[in-house]
Amino acid sequence: MARSICFFVMGLTLAAWSQEEKKAPTLPPEDRARVYVTDSQSWEASGGSGGSGGVFGSEGAGGARPQTAEIIKTFGERCPDVMVNNIREKANYIVVLDHEGGKGYLHHRNKVAVFAARSGDAVVSKSTLSLGGSVEEACKGITAHWAVHRPPPGGDSTPAPSAPSPAASSPVAESRASGAHLVITSSPSAADIEIDGNFMGNTTSTLDLPVGEHTITIRKSGFKVWERKIKVLGGTVNIAAELEK
Repeated sequence: MARSICFFVMGLTLAAWSQEEKKAPTLPPEDRARVYVTDSQSWEASGGSGGSGGVFGSEGAGGARPQTAEIIKTFGERCPDVMVNNIREKANYIVVLDHEGGKGYLHHRNKVAVFAARSGDAVVSKSTLSLGGSVEEACKGITAHWAVHRPPPGGDSTPAPSAPSPAASSPVAESRASGAHLVITSSPSAADIEIDGNFMGNTTSTLDLPVGEHTITIRKSGFKVWERKIKVLGGTVNIAAELEK
């Protein structure tokens, strides 16, 4: 019995060592996608209006959390063909990770969402059992998307600022063309936000949504699921979800 336990522990150690082994990059630095990494708690703390990527609130004070630093470290080990960048405006992709600990191995849930910085479109939205699994899912999604949308050799991979539309002759027209700012809160707070089935972070958050119909779902453990369908036309929309037991 003792020998079986010993072999089991050795097997786990070797498996962990194999997983943590740093992968070698296959792309030169100039061809790699730039990635800005954050976590849902940092996102929640930022607040404010939509940013240049059309996804997050304005930058907040407080700097990177230790959790974010661990995510960036794991990205360097698991996804060497992307370049982690600390300036969101220069990133091609925004990665939001929700890392939940202290719930036991089988209940250890991690959520990851990846957005294209230029369009704000969701590229990946997954739940995994480990931080490494979340990073690998994000890496696969970025690699596949970047292979199709990467600029030609010699081109600048930095997202270009959006040019003003000549058809938008007034602030109202511009607002309707770009979509709406959604300020989503909940009681209690720190609930998961899903837009059209994609994980988008935690309450409280400010999101930009394109014109059209969308389904907003708010989830929190121990409470009933809150869901509403809205039609986005423009402007700023405040949504307050009162969660029931």
